[in-house]
Amino acid sequence: MRISITRSARVVLLTLFPILGAGIAGAQETQKRGGVSIELSSSEAKGEGCLLSFVAENAYEIDIEGAVYETVLFGAEGQVALLTLLDFAELPSGKPRVRQFQFNDMACDQISRVLINGVQECETQSDMADACMSGLTLKSRLETEVIG
Repeated sequence: MRISITRSARVVLLTLFPILGAGIAGAQETQKRGGVSIELSSSEAKGEGCLLSFVAENAYEIDIEGAVYETVLFGAEGQVALLTLLDFAELPSGKPRVRQFQFNDMACDQISRVLINGVQECETQSDMADACMSGLTLKSRLETEVIG
């Protein structure tokens, strides 16, 4: 049995394939849309310690009611200097929030890198248990690198 496709049917099919593909890609992008971004914005010497300021933004359509990240500070020689928890508190949808953390035993010029090692706590009103880590983007305005 042989199937014959007319020229006009072929044109219609060739026109539809890219459109259908775009629809599938669009649906995938919708599912991936959102995420949390954390930017190391500034550092300020405070006595013997360092005050780090972060700008965090939740790009999901839902609020994050609590976000606590396990964080590692690396010293000037690249060694692990401190493992701690940073509580970014609530991160409302679409609104940037500044969070500051004081490290009393480390001078700012001694912090070479900041590692977001994982999520200790992530509270939302939805079933998005991985909202704080999935789609996480990290940036730094300083020479101090932020990785995750």
